[in-house]
Amino acid sequence: MSTIESVNPATEAVLARFDTHSNADVEAALAQADAAFRRSREMAIAERAKPMRVLGQLLRDRRERYAGLVTAEMGKPISEALAEIEKCALTCDFYAEHAATFLADENVATNARESFVAFEPLGVILAVMPWNYPFWQVVRFLAPALMAGNAAVLKHASNVPQCAIALEEAVRDAGFPAGSLRTLLLSGAAVEPIVADERIRAITLTGSTATGSRLAELAGRAVKKAVLELGGSDPFIVLRDADIVAAAATATKARYQNTGQSCIAAKRFLVEAPVVAEFERRFADAIRALRVGDPLDPATQVGPMARADLRDALDAQVAASVRMGARVVVGGKPRAGKGWFYEPTLLADVTADMPVLKDETFGPVAALLSVRDADEAVRVANSSPYGLGAALWTRDEATAKAIARRIESGSVFINGMVASDPRLPFGGVKRSGYGRELSGYGIREFVNIQTIWIGPATNAPQVANAE
Repeated sequence: MSTIESVNPATEAVLARFDTHSNADVEAALAQADAAFRRSREMAIAERAKPMRVLGQLLRDRRERYAGLVTAEMGKPISEALAEIEKCALTCDFYAEHAATFLADENVATNARESFVAFEPLGVILAVMPWNYPFWQVVRFLAPALMAGNAAVLKHASNVPQCAIALEEAVRDAGFPAGSLRTLLLSGAAVEPIVADERIRAITLTGSTATGSRLAELAGRAVKKAVLELGGSDPFIVLRDADIVAAAATATKARYQNTGQSCIAAKRFLVEAPVVAEFERRFADAIRALRVGDPLDPATQVGPMARADLRDALDAQVAASVRMGARVVVGGKPRAGKGWFYEPTLLADVTADMPVLKDETFGPVAALLSVRDADEAVRVANSSPYGLGAALWTRDEATAKAIARRIESGSVFINGMVASDPRLPFGGVKRSGYGRELSGYGIREFVNIQTIWIGPATNAPQVANAE
């Protein structure tokens, strides 16, 4: 049995230690989750909505405590942590209200006396979740999964064990069937054998492309569905007719929110040559004005990075890019003193072969690239192996809509910042993964889309009489 530590990234102090779960613990959790699924599947959606509404209210009632855990374990500025908990609560409300509509039977006219499509729960979902939004990443899959009648076991990132335990507590206290969410305190390697367990019916993962590839391989061997939300290197395209003041202000939030530790953070800033100098100046001024410091201070806008190794990896990407010719406009190095802080950084004169452009940067570093025109911007945007989100800035809405359809990404936000919203599907293409979360599309990822045909057949012509 090994130990999992919770460490405060702002102070480097150990907050708590937990023994990892034994094989017996895992077996008990799987058995309880499976029993919870079998209870939940017999409940009407309206009955499932009752504890879901309670869960939303519990998150609001406990927002100070839960946000404090987020800030303590991964360093998120407290104002953003509070907003994360509220977003979770809103998502619970959304699915409590709309799940019945999303999962209603769909009548289909065929040669049958009656035929329709039903949406039935799959079973226990194995969720492997990251540390950067430790409540939100879980709730955005969990709320629709529970409303569909499933149960879940959660293997959370090892640096946020207290958040994982708190999530299980909240679901239990909301009144869902016992075991509807069970937390497994395990290493990454220890979760792999669980994929093959017959009680696990599907897998969802938010994390790195490497981890997603490995879990997809295991899911494929076990013939189980997987939804993967993986890395991103989102382009932020600014055309010459854009509102540069608004674009630069939004770019600052889009890149440095959550200390830049977000899959859908803007990372590659592709700006048309005639306005690149003005954009750089305004962007740099806004970055310099960011308040970096104690994440528990409500005035702080940029906190520490979540782990020392992540800060070191980011610094190596910056240093390599500078050696290759990138120009440091702002920042460019770790901040001295306690805590895993990195200066908010802007690199200009970036080229396609530099690590800060070709690889995902997961921290407070922005890469600025001048492009000739919209066509080059689209080409550079699509040159990435990732395709999660993209932002496009222009005053010409018709042109923007046409360009958006050419960008290879799961979402394109025009004159705004890429963000997830429970009302809209969320997910990526290419190496950013597959499947969707949120909206009606997300709740249907983890259901059996079941055809029900009732005869005898009518005199309507048959479409086919064999497979």
